[in-house]
Amino acid sequence: MTKTGISRRGAMLMGSALPVMIALPAAAQSQTAAKDAPAGKANTVKLGGFEVTTLLGGASMREKPIETFGLGVDPAEFAKLSEDNFIPSDRSGQSFTMTLVKTPEALVLFDTGMFPENNKAALAAAGYTPEDVTHIVLTHMHGDHVSGMMQGETPMFPNAKLIAPKDENDYWAANPSEAYTAHVAPLIDKATLIGDGDTVLPGITAAAAYGHTPGHTIYLLESDGQKLLITGDSFNHYVYSVQRPDWHVRFDVDKDMGATTRKAVLARLAEERIPFVGYHMPFPALAFIAKGEADDTFRYVPATYQLAG
Repeated sequence: MTKTGISRRGAMLMGSALPVMIALPAAAQSQTAAKDAPAGKANTVKLGGFEVTTLLGGASMREKPIETFGLGVDPAEFAKLSEDNFIPSDRSGQSFTMTLVKTPEALVLFDTGMFPENNKAALAAAGYTPEDVTHIVLTHMHGDHVSGMMQGETPMFPNAKLIAPKDENDYWAANPSEAYTAHVAPLIDKATLIGDGDTVLPGITAAAAYGHTPGHTIYLLESDGQKLLITGDSFNHYVYSVQRPDWHVRFDVDKDMGATTRKAVLARLAEERIPFVGYHMPFPALAFIAKGEADDTFRYVPATYQLAG
């Protein structure tokens, strides 16, 4: 997949746009965190010799989803797709789900959510503390993926080594958002920067999935012959972005590339028939992708007991 560029003005718009959707004043954040992730939620499955745990970092409901997931789409078509899938066309909900992977060598957290208190509660539900995390791996650097990395000026995960895509960091370092400045910049000097195809840790491989952001990266887990793909924000709604991957998404930096990448990742999942974790999929955010009835369309299949035991 090729790289993409964007102007500084575009970067600033993107840096501010996402927090408008999800960020609240500090007092409101704590109320929302408590409401959206009561007592912490975690879901663990086995993947060969790995344990994969999804952690609920929060949830949100937004109005006018066509303005996020169907830019320029005929409202009647959007409403019909919503009706066919038993969801309203005037609002949509999503989760913010981190992935924790226990390997024989490490305890790896993919992305860090938004709310430190939610992170602590979800980790506790899985039997861990922030101090137990040995590595943080980022898919990209939008605020809802990095804002749980710091508590004020203190690292949330004091013993963790940061690993991040180099292209992603280069982009935000040149066009810093508030989230990058507050949560990534204080830690980036000691980080390991990786690229397409790099082995992050044994059994974990990075793959470029650019478009949503200029360095957006997904990660393949492999253990004892079993595989799982951590897809980040390659596709952000389990109906609109899966069944209509060509539709442009508001928060994709390069919308055409975002659509191309979305189709490629969905096709890979369908062809390889492997499970995935999607950051904004319905919690526990673990599912499969199958081919749809029409070309270049797909359908979301929630995981049930396939990875149990």
